[in-house]
Amino acid sequence: MKKLESSLVNMVLVLTGVAVIMGGILAYVNHLTEGPINDQKAKALADGIKSVMGVSDITVAKTDTVKQNDAKGKELTYIIYQTKDAQGKDLGAAVESTSGGFGGDLKVLVGFDPEGKILGYTLLEHAETPGLGAKADKWFQKGEKGDIIGKDPKEPLTVSKDGGQVDAITASTITSRAFLLAVNNAYSAYKATPVDGESGATKQEEN
Repeated sequence: MKKLESSLVNMVLVLTGVAVIMGGILAYVNHLTEGPINDQKAKALADGIKSVMGVSDITVAKTDTVKQNDAKGKELTYIIYQTKDAQGKDLGAAVESTSGGFGGDLKVLVGFDPEGKILGYTLLEHAETPGLGAKADKWFQKGEKGDIIGKDPKEPLTVSKDGGQVDAITASTITSRAFLLAVNNAYSAYKATPVDGESGATKQEEN
């Protein structure tokens, strides 16, 4: 029995040692890959801003973080990238907005001109069903069935099934509603962003 106890203790010690070593290796690998991953995300965001604004030679003049409550009282965060062209002309802004889709969070980047019309959009993250909800990356683009480009969300965009003017993705009404909600919320955050970085009911953090 004594020999068994000794073996058990040894096994526990060995397993603990292995766990510590593996944890150290994983932490080291994570440290090595963290930089490249962040660089890749930054490049994807920069490319996304150019895409949704429709201009390749563009500068992010200011970045604002805006917090607003949705209809259910939940606080949501929006990141607004105020943009200018090479001549310093105001082009509008690209806005990050997130809503809950069918499979999880759906994060979009929407470009608005200075008047608030939609210039373009791209999906940054989603967990929608491949072949159905995932079609949102194309469905609402210019010339497609649910085309929202050039629209002004002053009157919130809604799907035709709800009496609105936008055709929902076939068999993916929930995703379509979530997408349009993210766009409408992005517009609301953008229009609530004054030049001085202050908004009546919300405090914005300028980076």
